[in-house]
Amino acid sequence: QVQLVESGGGLVQSGGSLRLSCAASGRTSYPIGWFRQTPGKEREFVAAIAYYTGSTYYADSVKGRCTISRDNAKNTVYLQMNTLKPEDTAVYYCASSRTYNLRSSSREYDKWGQGTQVTVSS
Repeated sequence: QVQLVESGGGLVQSGGSLRLSCAASGRTSYPIGWFRQTPGKEREFVAAIAYYTGSTYYADSVKGRCTISRDNAKNTVYLQMNTLKPEDTAVYYCASSRTYNLRSSSREYDKWGQGTQVTVSS
């Protein structure tokens, strides 16, 4: 089993930055992904990172603006978000993958945190 707890969300002005954290306990050797969701829409992939290699995978919508990283000693994955836009407003979730592959489908992830709200004002 794995438990995930997100933190770091908040209100920021357009163009600003935030760093989200995902603290993991339990089964932590699988990739961790970040997703986001707005009301009435499906959960959208943002980024994912492998445990052993540190390989990363980004959605085109955030590539160049977001950086995912992990500190395995702390069992924590970070999502650094820069140059934020109002359309980045969403609840952000971290999730643990079912396999060792980096995937963008939410169906490939079986454990989820409770989410953290990010609001970007224009």
